[in-house]
Amino acid sequence: MYFLFFMFYNHFTILPAALCPHQGVGLTVAVHGAELTLSLPLPDSFYQSGLSHPALGFGVDPELRINVFDELKLGESYAGVFQVQGFHNESRAFLFQGKTRKLVKEDVAEVMLQKLRDKTEFTVLVTLKQERLNSGVLLSIHYAEHRYLELESSGQRNEIRLHYRTRGQRQHTEGFPYSLADDRWHKLSVAVSVSHVVLHVDCNRIYERVIENPSMDIPSDTTIWLGQRNQAHGYFKGIMQDVQLVVMPQGYISQCPDLNRTCPTCNDFHGLVQKIMELQDVLAKTSSKLSRAEEKMQGLDGCYCERSCSMNGELYREDEGWTDGCRNCSCYNGTVQCETILCPPPQCPPDSAPAYVPGTCCKECQPVCLFRGRVYVEGDLKSVRDSSGNCLLFECQEHSMQRVENAPCPELTCPESEHITLTDRCCKVCRGHHFCVEGHSPSCVENSECVNLEAGSCCSCKDGYRALRDDSAYCGDIDECAEGKHYCRENTMCVNTPGSFMCICHTGYIRIDDYSCTERDECTTGLHSCDENAICYVGNGTVCRALCDGLCQNGGSCVNPDTCICQQGFTGKRCETDIDECTDGFVECDSRAICVNLPGWYHCECRDGYHDNGMFSANGESCEDIDECATERHSCANDTVCFNVDGGYDCRCPHGKNCTGDCNHDNKHKHNGQIWVLDNDRCSVCSCQSGLVMCRRMVCDCESTTADLFCCPECNPGLSSQCLHQNRLITYSSGDTWVENCQQCQCMSGEVDCWPMSCPPVVDCEFTQVPEGQCCPRCITDPCQADTVRNDITKTCVDENGLTRFSGAAWTKHRTECTLCQCKVRQRGSWEYTHTDSGRQTH
Repeated sequence: MYFLFFMFYNHFTILPAALCPHQGVGLTVAVHGAELTLSLPLPDSFYQSGLSHPALGFGVDPELRINVFDELKLGESYAGVFQVQGFHNESRAFLFQGKTRKLVKEDVAEVMLQKLRDKTEFTVLVTLKQERLNSGVLLSIHYAEHRYLELESSGQRNEIRLHYRTRGQRQHTEGFPYSLADDRWHKLSVAVSVSHVVLHVDCNRIYERVIENPSMDIPSDTTIWLGQRNQAHGYFKGIMQDVQLVVMPQGYISQCPDLNRTCPTCNDFHGLVQKIMELQDVLAKTSSKLSRAEEKMQGLDGCYCERSCSMNGELYREDEGWTDGCRNCSCYNGTVQCETILCPPPQCPPDSAPAYVPGTCCKECQPVCLFRGRVYVEGDLKSVRDSSGNCLLFECQEHSMQRVENAPCPELTCPESEHITLTDRCCKVCRGHHFCVEGHSPSCVENSECVNLEAGSCCSCKDGYRALRDDSAYCGDIDECAEGKHYCRENTMCVNTPGSFMCICHTGYIRIDDYSCTERDECTTGLHSCDENAICYVGNGTVCRALCDGLCQNGGSCVNPDTCICQQGFTGKRCETDIDECTDGFVECDSRAICVNLPGWYHCECRDGYHDNGMFSANGESCEDIDECATERHSCANDTVCFNVDGGYDCRCPHGKNCTGDCNHDNKHKHNGQIWVLDNDRCSVCSCQSGLVMCRRMVCDCESTTADLFCCPECNPGLSSQCLHQNRLITYSSGDTWVENCQQCQCMSGEVDCWPMSCPPVVDCEFTQVPEGQCCPRCITDPCQADTVRNDITKTCVDENGLTRFSGAAWTKHRTECTLCQCKVRQRGSWEYTHTDSGRQTH
């Protein structure tokens, strides 16, 4: 609803005439006696995208909505589908069970597809309750093997997948990590708008991404399946209450109208009028303040203004310097510049010692006291007991220990075995006492936080910061980008932020996730530089294929009748056998990494206790030790101390103590030697061993009669646990994996779950190509055969030796190891190469 305000100086009046939406709303605007009546139309958003039937209220025009339940007439009899009570009382829902159902009707598919065909904006809405661990298809629109639109929820991998066909006629899958199969009711919305997709779950925006443009050029004879992909795969198990396709922008609003209501109710209008009256009062007061401010501004015309800086609420003048914690700061040209303070070792006289003083960064000489053979610094407390067993408390004051009056001790609620005696007070505390709360901890000031210990507390730097002094009270930001401790992948630029970092996409690339970006398809998006008489070319034209009756497995190609050529990493007549590069000796990983075999591939994964430093070397050399003690990833009990070792940590007993060896896991006390099963994963077993918690996946012994088939589905020999291959000619047992159409598939208890196959990163590569019959890109040298070109091969420059270089290409100058050259663009169309020599650039 639109409103038009007329304002002369600070006086206006607005009176409502018609108060309900969807009617003309008249407003009388009195401007010094003149009256004007306005009729307010519906918002323009209701008429976008060429829609001749706008949405009224919170409903959607029937011409723009496809109710799949009504179209398939689910009220009639379908095998494996039963009508049940829905999420709301008296609402209609359907229970999907079994594997013999067939929810498809060819005679109504064309009516449904006619509304969806060639549309660039549409939304899939589903209200469902999916069984745990079920991996099933909610809705599938496909022609032969081409999936034009399919929405899938995988309970095995906790993922929502959107399958579609791109404008370039390629199959694409967009995966959203989310656990939908939890046996609870959910509202799911997937809204596609040209090259933009938004995922809502329970009216909460979960993901928003830029994707390749989907193709809704759906041919005739296309089938629509509900709750399954076909008669053999993707069976959804659970309850669906509503499945709809809405062909309009922001279709999710019909499921969750409060997300972005554009048509107000009568109550909304009343509230809006009240707000206008309040704004009128605010305007009058603001006008008065503005008049007074203008009077003051007139007196400032002759003043000289200089730049200033603001930090922590304080204002500093130009060139002014100050100390902020452990940093010396100054104001220069309106910008705060700070440097870390370097503390020289203090030269203290014999009767003093260096110690930290609150409010200062460096240690200062403080008076000391000698008491019972030990040295104490000014302010230190020490409790002792006299011959009668009474506790006496002393404080170091002016070179001598002075008696301090004891306060009454509070009554402890824990058993006596849990009492702990402290050295700086007479009152005992219970084990696990929160010293940080009571304020006895050191002053954790800058980017530091208090950590409880057995008999006190200490400071620890927050993630992304390192200590500026040895007690960690002051911490400085770690520049992950400069130190190579980031996870930014190719096509990105690392940008440091306080306590973390960001990966920014290079120009011409779009984001995949937080750490990686991919190239745009300029031909599809129209962002190419081809002449108007030229064709932006991808692919290799018409290809004739031999026929192998679908028997080439794991992505193998049929080159001659009944002759398969396997993808890299597979072998066998039908490419049915995965080559285990790890056990066959093809791979040698670094000692800090372990070889992990994948279908058709492998990778070197950091061992437990190590993580990648962001350089991502193929053999695992980029794996470095994790300091579990500093990052608090250990499970040492309160009576032990954590010591970091290469690849792990030790829980050691402090000298002079007798430790129990117990563990603390998920805020629960575990005794030494205790074994337990995780509450949220009955397939994992943990044990406490001398202060260390060790967890592992339950070992499956299929020969045992007591094997848990929930944790070991591969041990289920029953026919119900087997899966049928997509070609319906091969049967797999539970636990088996295979590759089909560049997707990794697995049979789990009779259900097939497939997800996009992971490919190893291609680094330091100018041109890449996905070979025929393979799924992952490989480096090639011929740019004419490349599928992906990192640089613009239509722009070139000539180097000092007369060789032609592509735009963006970099090389080392002949016979010079310290000079790097690069072909770069100039604004006027000419090209140059840049020499970088010892940190200087010359052109």
